[in-house]
Amino acid sequence: MSPANPTQSVDAGSINRDELDLLEFVQPHAEWFISEDGRLPLEVNRTEFDFSVAHGRLIFSCRTQRGARAWRITHWSRSGEKLVLQVSRRMGAEVATIELVPRASAKALVATIAAARQARCEVLAQIVAESFENHPAVKIERATLSPGMRRDQPGRYARIILRLSHERIAVTGTVAQSDPRNVDSLFSSALLWFARLQTAPKRPPINRLLIVVDSNILDAARQRHVLLRDSLRQRIELMKIDDEWQTVELTAAWERKYLWRKRLTRFPRPLETPSIDQLREILAIAPHAIDVVASRHGQTLRYHGLPFARVRRVMERDRIWFGIEGSRRRLLDDYHQRDWWKLLQDLQTYRHESCRDRRHWFYRAAGEAWLESILRRDISKLDPGLIVAPLYAQFRTSHGGPTGARPIDLLALRYDGRLAVIELKVSEDREHVFQGVDYWRRVEAHRRRGHISSAKLFGDREISDESPLVYLVAPTLRFHPSFATLAKTIAPDIEIYRFDINEDWRRGVRVVRRERVNVAYTRLVDENAKH
Repeated sequence: MSPANPTQSVDAGSINRDELDLLEFVQPHAEWFISEDGRLPLEVNRTEFDFSVAHGRLIFSCRTQRGARAWRITHWSRSGEKLVLQVSRRMGAEVATIELVPRASAKALVATIAAARQARCEVLAQIVAESFENHPAVKIERATLSPGMRRDQPGRYARIILRLSHERIAVTGTVAQSDPRNVDSLFSSALLWFARLQTAPKRPPINRLLIVVDSNILDAARQRHVLLRDSLRQRIELMKIDDEWQTVELTAAWERKYLWRKRLTRFPRPLETPSIDQLREILAIAPHAIDVVASRHGQTLRYHGLPFARVRRVMERDRIWFGIEGSRRRLLDDYHQRDWWKLLQDLQTYRHESCRDRRHWFYRAAGEAWLESILRRDISKLDPGLIVAPLYAQFRTSHGGPTGARPIDLLALRYDGRLAVIELKVSEDREHVFQGVDYWRRVEAHRRRGHISSAKLFGDREISDESPLVYLVAPTLRFHPSFATLAKTIAPDIEIYRFDINEDWRRGVRVVRRERVNVAYTRLVDENAKH
């Protein structure tokens, strides 16, 4: 490998050489940190990621506690001991930048990242301060970073307080890479910080929050902002910063009605799973554990939610490839029968509610998908008022794109005709509330246009002329500590329910508690505001 740091473009002529160079580069270190698009780095061992060539493409595959993924490498470069990969997946619908750093070098890298983000924070503070042309005496009282997800990690957001003559204003914005997929995290972080500032005794109090966003996430930010309760939304403004980070300007807030007028992408028709003899034979092996999820390009077989095989139609013939994502896929034929049965045996041993080795990756991986697969078989365990079938798992309101409209965990219909948007978590996730509300927005937009009824998603059943319910589900000890605070920031006409389920849900789901989370407190605040 060249000692210089040019970006290497991957093409057919160099692909095998690229593979050898990458393997040689990572071989000396046993422990690494991996980061995707500047997010919190994850620790991985050398055995948990690999580089390989398949179908004329250079593939990077990795298994972490977030699951297994495989990416196509389009470009790569090295900077010192850091490896930077430009990657894509899902036929180019998702693109990302992945960085690999040896554990030994991680501390110095974190310090460098923290310094760069702090400098960017101070620049942002100065730009926003200068935008108050009518307040020449504005001062920057504070310009620091938000806490990182861990103590040894730098924060992603600026925490700025401006002091004017008669008021103090809070300002926040992303100082790491800006991405529409991170808007829920930005709003969650900003609202929690704003709530803490309002309880601080220092005077004058802070009653305004400015959220600074890049142009590429402005629409996504507006979509969250318009769904906040009125008394809060009136104190929060969005500012757009130009691409060169030279100027900022206040942006007009959306009204709720604009969401329903906005042009929508074409609503996808429900996908059907064809009846294939070989598919039926596989399902018969473990009918309690194996299910099939349809996609535009075929079907995916999952074992308690973990994808392990895919059916694709090639040359007018259905073929099955098997292998856990992140590992090499093999064609299910006579030559690979031994590998096929070994995979099934491992799944039956380790992806089981009574598995003794609970540290095994098969047991820990894709927990939310496991919970989803249980509820998918009988959604009435969650709410007896829900119709058992049809029920849509990983439902997409559009075909996605580079910014990736995330699929809804479960879309169901109640017997009274109301839709239910169901978002599942099995570990603490601060973005739980805003993810569920964003799914509500998308489903409600299509419901108002009549798309769900015309698509016959639920057959001839009538869809109620009421907005969907939002069901946020997690084991009772796995709701994030900030869940209640964030739930109360949402407008009360969006009905959000919290479902606490049993901690040992793999053995069977039981609802421990159910409650409406964004009504009583909101009414109290709004009534006090009137007085």
